[in-house]
Amino acid sequence: MQDLALAVALALYNVGSLIPEARQLQLPYAAFALVVLQALPLTWRRRWPVLVFFAVGIPRSIYDQLGINFAPVPLGPAIAYYTIMDRSSTRVRVVISAVLLFGIVRSQLLPGHSEPYDFFVAALQFAVAGTLGILSRTRRAYVQEVEARAAHADAERARQVALAAAEERARIARELHDVVAHHVSLMAVQSEAAAALLPDRPAEAGKSVQIIGQTAREALTELRRLLGVLRGPADVDGRATTSPSPSINELDDVLGQVRQAGIAVDLRVVGNPSKLAPGVDLAAYRIVQEALTNTVKHSGAGEAAVTVSYEPGYVTVSVTDTGNGPVTLAVGRKARRTGPGQPDAPNGRAVRAAAAGAGGFGLAGIAERVASCGGSLTVGPSDAGGFAVTARLPTP
Repeated sequence: MQDLALAVALALYNVGSLIPEARQLQLPYAAFALVVLQALPLTWRRRWPVLVFFAVGIPRSIYDQLGINFAPVPLGPAIAYYTIMDRSSTRVRVVISAVLLFGIVRSQLLPGHSEPYDFFVAALQFAVAGTLGILSRTRRAYVQEVEARAAHADAERARQVALAAAEERARIARELHDVVAHHVSLMAVQSEAAAALLPDRPAEAGKSVQIIGQTAREALTELRRLLGVLRGPADVDGRATTSPSPSINELDDVLGQVRQAGIAVDLRVVGNPSKLAPGVDLAAYRIVQEALTNTVKHSGAGEAAVTVSYEPGYVTVSVTDTGNGPVTLAVGRKARRTGPGQPDAPNGRAVRAAAAGAGGFGLAGIAERVASCGGSLTVGPSDAGGFAVTARLPTP
């Protein structure tokens, strides 16, 4: 519609410029027809720029060939040339520019164009039109590039947001699993003990029930802490408070709960304890907690040992028991073999696959925590015939 309006407006302008000179024109009807034909093809200038250039240029050339006394400003050919410089390829622009220059020179050699400045005026008109076309082309290319970069940046930002959301969901799932699985496992053990003690030993059964209640309250406290972390600052009128994350230096509660389940646990600290990064500290705590939970649920062991070893640049946590343990798995640079003739498991995918196949996520959660810290993990049979989980985590 814009090009049609431009073509009609230019045709009216050309006709209007000839009306005052109508009496002096030779072949006036042909003159009016030719100036209209120099404008109307501009309706399709964006679709077929080269064809439109010739469609408006030929009537202009015929107009000069007829020797009509008065000729309006060649706005139609100039607009067509502008469109070619704006829309066409480099080869087309060069060829059309050469054709245009030839046409200008040829028109100046016709009768009625004896003044030298006529050539420079015509050349300047088309030079301005061509320059504007090149500027328009450059600006459009720049805008397209900026839009493409913005679209790429938006896509990359969306990908990063989705990745961060997936990582956060995995982190929350690990936390929920560690909190719920540990406490529920202990409650299950105590409930089985209470059922075995009733009705012959009610006092001891009552003690087990008390332990179940205490463990349930501790589980609720942990869940409230986790939910407090998930809440935004604006929740609860901005007054939401959260307790600090557990630390590897605070294993007494976990060890006490395991001991109440009937497993003797020994804690040994090697080296000089140092302050750990919050993520490494929490990961070490959760690894010990989950390993002890697996001991309670699966091993049937009567004893377990927890070792926390500090060395320059690393902290190593190890949990071993005297039971038979689950299927042996290995992960990390110090991986052990799962059995005679079995290959080493090269990475955490083996742990996650085996854990998922067994219906649990404990070993998978441990592997993910170790991987998130850039450490190495070994899971497999211990020298004493039980099961061992050893994680070596880098420290600042």
